[in-house]
Amino acid sequence: MKRDFPLDEVYGLLETGPVVLITTAWNGTQDVMTQSWHMMIEFEPPVIACVVSNANYSFGLLDKSGECAINIPTFELADKVVACGNSSGRDIDKFEAFSLKREKASLISAPLIDECYANLECRVIDRVQTYGIFILEVLKAWVNQDLKAPRTMHHRGHGEFMIAGETIRLPSKMK
Repeated sequence: MKRDFPLDEVYGLLETGPVVLITTAWNGTQDVMTQSWHMMIEFEPPVIACVVSNANYSFGLLDKSGECAINIPTFELADKVVACGNSSGRDIDKFEAFSLKREKASLISAPLIDECYANLECRVIDRVQTYGIFILEVLKAWVNQDLKAPRTMHHRGHGEFMIAGETIRLPSKMK
């Protein structure tokens, strides 16, 4: 039997892809923020829409630099991912505080996070100001090919996460 569901919890039903760590850099300052509101909007070139609130410290760095890296962690980094989300770059250097190894990106100034399963170097190509939506083109992608079945985290709301599990293959017209 179904019941009424609180509207302020609907996002937990529709959360998209994995929780990511967005890294930004501007004028000698670097930051990392936890983010889960993003979605693919184009295949080739890959284009991603992501929401970054103007209340986040990373917002200003992303807005000014016009670029970022989307770093995709696996559940082994869950404590660090949550710690980044529960703190502000205004107060601490999250890379140092949570022992995240910076790796130089090839096309952008924002660092990549070495411990993450995959890293996407992105530039801002458009904005939807009203909702804090940044439209990002992926310029370069990196993936740890040794990890065959990455177990990513998916935010369900209110501190709950789902860990990606079994992969199945079904007929598709896509690759």
